Amino acid sequence: MAIAGMVTCGNRLADVGCDHGYLSIYLVGEKKVPSAIAMDVRPGPLSRARENITRYGLEDYIETRLSDGLAKLEPGEGDTLVIAGMGGPLMERILNDGAKVREGFQELILQPQSDLPHFRHFLSEIGWEIISEEMIKEDGKFYPMMKAVHVQDGKKVTYTAEEAWFGPILLKKCHPVLKEYLLREASIREKILADLSGAPSESAKQRLAEVKEEMGLIKSALKRYESI
Repeated sequence: MAIAGMVTCGNRLADVGCDHGYLSIYLVGEKKVPSAIAMDVRPGPLSRARENITRYGLEDYIETRLSDGLAKLEPGEGDTLVIAGMGGPLMERILNDGAKVREGFQELILQPQSDLPHFRHFLSEIGWEIISEEMIKEDGKFYPMMKAVHVQDGKKVTYTAEEAWFGPILLKKCHPVLKEYLLREASIREKILADLSGAPSESAKQRLAEVKEEMGLIKSALKRYESI
């Protein structure tokens, strides 16, 4: 569990969208966290999470709550907030709607599955800074994840277009899985460019310009790997 490795030892965990509760079970079972609150908006998965928690004998350490985002959580009830396995816009809504609760956490560990450039800028806008990133590939899909903390001294963090798209820390580390992702994305856009070439409509021309810009960012990111 790559996400589990980002959680600070000793922190109380709150897991939004806990699904079957495996993250909380693993972290409490390994004594990495003293307690956890596992939350999900869907009764079915939450019921299965309760069953799993009971099977591992951890019901005294892991509480479950039926909750839409952070709605059923009070400020200060956790130190680490994990939100994973959902799209960037939904994750953004959860963090906005639960802003009062959000600000009581020491760290956010997030795994947005879409709209990453906008989401990284969003974190900056609400006063959080990405300090760690990871990317894994499973079953042909790429999963980026990030840890963010409160920005110190009120200084606003800004990201370049390249950093917002691909991750400031992943780029800095020349992460090997990121390179694989970049090569795949370049291949996808090469096909799109070939398909759009010569298309007469204004919408096609606009899309062509967008893809060329994206390709430029991808190529710029790939240049970082040439010296390693």
